[in-house]
Amino acid sequence: MHYLAKVQKKAYLGGAELQLLACQTSQYIWELLSQEQVIKTSGIVAFNEGALVLVKFSSTNQLEAVQDASDWVLELVAQYLTRGITPEFLEQEIERAEQWRQSLTLQSQEVARRVLETAARRDEIQELEKKLKLEREELERRDLEIAARRDEIQELEKKLKLEQQALEQQAALLKQKEEMLED
Repeated sequence: MHYLAKVQKKAYLGGAELQLLACQTSQYIWELLSQEQVIKTSGIVAFNEGALVLVKFSSTNQLEAVQDASDWVLELVAQYLTRGITPEFLEQEIERAEQWRQSLTLQSQEVARRVLETAARRDEIQELEKKLKLEREELERRDLEIAARRDEIQELEKKLKLEQQALEQQAALLKQKEEMLED
């Protein structure tokens, strides 16, 4: 694990006391240590008291490497502070990102709601189309029945006319016979 430390005391045989200031929790994230932690090293530390150093420990908490933190700190200054990236700026960016995420979540929920509404309307339209088709088929069937009955009625009217004409002829004949009988 990597730490940012400050050399507190140099020992006579090359060792030192290192005050751990921050630890690296992931590739780009460092966390300030809330409690003061001082580590005594027995290995040679070639840095003066007060120097900032980067310290690497093994998985068994053995000191693996100590290097000057000056280049690292200057790189941080060059990457972030020369561009005005301050903690306040980062907090604002985090807040903006959170607002953006919430806005996207709301938009996504709205889109999902509209998709559901659209699907429901599509189902309603399809149901209405089926109902309309059935009603159209029913109307067409009734139209056919009406046309068939109209044809029947016309046939009956023709028969009636013929029968009426026949009756009128018989009535005329009877009238003639009556007139003849009266004469």
